Amino acid sequence: MESESLNIEELTSFAIDVLKLSGKEALSYYGKGSSQLRFDEELVTEAELRLEAFFQDQLLKKFPEHQIFINNQVKEDYTHKEQRYLWIYDPLDGIANFQAGIPVWGNSLTLLENFWPILAIFHMPVTDDFFYAQAGKKSFRGKEEISVSDQKDINDESLLLTYSRFHNNFESTFPGKIRDLGCTTAHACYVAMGRADAAIIKDESYHGLAAIRVIIEAAGGKICKMDGDHFLLDDYLDGQKINSSLIVASPYICSEISGYIQEKP
Repeated sequence: MESESLNIEELTSFAIDVLKLSGKEALSYYGKGSSQLRFDEELVTEAELRLEAFFQDQLLKKFPEHQIFINNQVKEDYTHKEQRYLWIYDPLDGIANFQAGIPVWGNSLTLLENFWPILAIFHMPVTDDFFYAQAGKKSFRGKEEISVSDQKDINDESLLLTYSRFHNNFESTFPGKIRDLGCTTAHACYVAMGRADAAIIKDESYHGLAAIRVIIEAAGGKICKMDGDHFLLDDYLDGQKINSSLIVASPYICSEISGYIQEKP
């Protein structure tokens, strides 16, 4: 345990450095989507492939025996060797914003050790915001410790962040403001720092929620089902899509949020 605790600093330093570098790579594509297209899929695909190859190259140089979560394929055996480390890299979250030149997007890294999360980082290259947490410890934005709002009820000043087709799927009586900023991980980080009260997310995967889980839990929040019940992300480690909608919020208000939102038939 002592050797592992010492090593976490080296692992964290690598994660921060590689996200900074991959952020610079991403900025070379940022906002360069074709003006003739509503969504430039070719640009996004090229950027994602370039960033994935860049990360794999950096990891191979630094930790050649570590594993990467690719195509949802993971080894199921526990080990004390270097292969116990599994990196989950998400090159672009908020891809519509990215290709259109809107700054709310980013990339993330999560590290598992024998399937247990130990750290997660989300970087927004345009604003140079870093959200970071070690599992079971505190969450940070840069050097500032962050935590979910301690407000225990919802009012007309509360803020709920949602996804683009939220109103197609739900009827809402939420009394506060409802906004979509176009980036799921950024939404969760804004909840983690208390700037938003909750976020509704949908059609995600283990890959997409790995960093969110670590950061929001370290900030005192949780991911829960729409009825307020506990959600187990590890049930989806095999890569199956999470079809149900979820709430990211303080534990105090998950059930209250669900009371304001009803799924359409």
